[in-house]
Amino acid sequence: MTEDQIQALKIAFTFMPQTIEVNKYEYGEGYKRVLEQIDFVRGTLLELDIDPDEVAGEINPDASPNSMY
Repeated sequence: MTEDQIQALKIAFTFMPQTIEVNKYEYGEGYKRVLEQIDFVRGTLLELDIDPDEVAGEINPDASPNSMY
């Protein structure tokens, strides 16, 4: 992947719901598909040696809380 493609993936990931936010009540019968898609993107980021939990802070540093470590 190019750096631009990786950046685009990171930006898109920041707009995805957090796994804990996805449930049948909010997303209907398709909630399992949404969870699979989130896991797929997280897995792709990990394969690229990118910590998915740090992406939001990297993309939007002013809107992210300070890291605990």
